[in-house]
Amino acid sequence: MANLRDIRRRIRSVKSTQQITKAMKMVAAAKLRRAQERMFAARPYADKIQKVLGSLAGRAEESLHPLLAVREEKKVVAGIITADRGLCGAFNTNILRRSTQFIKEHPGSEYDLSLAPIGRKARDFYRRRNHTVARDWSGIFRQIGVEHAEEIAGFFMETFSSGEADSVYLVYNEFKSVIRQEVVVQRLLPIEREELEEAAGQIDYIYEPNDKTIFEALLPRYVTFQVYRALLESYAAEQAGRMTAMENATNNAKDMIDALTLHANRVRQAGITKELIEIVSGAEALE
Repeated sequence: MANLRDIRRRIRSVKSTQQITKAMKMVAAAKLRRAQERMFAARPYADKIQKVLGSLAGRAEESLHPLLAVREEKKVVAGIITADRGLCGAFNTNILRRSTQFIKEHPGSEYDLSLAPIGRKARDFYRRRNHTVARDWSGIFRQIGVEHAEEIAGFFMETFSSGEADSVYLVYNEFKSVIRQEVVVQRLLPIEREELEEAAGQIDYIYEPNDKTIFEALLPRYVTFQVYRALLESYAAEQAGRMTAMENATNNAKDMIDALTLHANRVRQAGITKELIEIVSGAEALE
C-alpha cells in the first residue's frame, strides 16, 4: 500500500494536470468561437456558388471546360483532412477510420488510388502504411487562409484536368454542434451532375461575354471555396472536439483528486489509529 507521502505527491501531480487541461479547454473555446464565426460566414457563399454553378453547368457541355469532364472512375485522389495535433477526442480517429474504409471501397486491383493528406496526423498515419501519397500539407491550421485553399485546390484541379485523376474526393469532419461532428465524404471533381440535370431546362441564360469565359472564372473559384469551406469546417470541429475532450479530462482529474484525497484521509486515519493502539498497548505492558 502506498504511504501518505506518495499519495499526496500524486494528488499534486493530478492537480497540475488539471490546471493544464483547464487552460487548454479555455484556449480551445476561444479558438472555437473565432472558427465558428469564419465558418458560418463562409457557408452561405459556398452554398450559393454551388447552386449558381450547378444551374449554369447543367446547361453546359462537358467539353466546355476540363473540370466538367465526366470519365470512368478508375484513378481517384482523396484529400483527407485531419488536425496537426492530438488531444481532441475522437476527431482524428473518426477521420482516419472513415478514410481507411474509403480506401477499402477502392481496392488497388480496380482503382488507382492516391492520397493527399491535409494535416500532420493524416500525413504521419499514411506514411507508416503502404499507400501512395501524391501530395501532403501540414501546419496550415495555425492560420488558415484562402491562399492555402488555392494551393490545395490548384493541385486537385491540375491533377484532374491533366487526366491523372478521374475524380477527387474530400474526407473531413463537418461541424454540426459543439458536441457533434459528422465525417463527410464529398466528391469535389467532377461537378455533381444529378443536381445539374434537374436544373437544366428551368431557366435559360444569356452569357456575357460568353459561357466559356464565365466557366473559366467560376469553376476554379468554386473548387477553391469548397476546399476553403472544408478546411474551416474541419478546424471548427477540431476545436470543438478539443474543448470537449479537455473538459472531460478536467472533470476526470477532479474525480481522481477526490478519490485520492479520500484514500489519503483513510491512510492517515489508519496511521493515527495504529499509533494510538501502540501507545495504549505500551501503557498496558508497563502496568
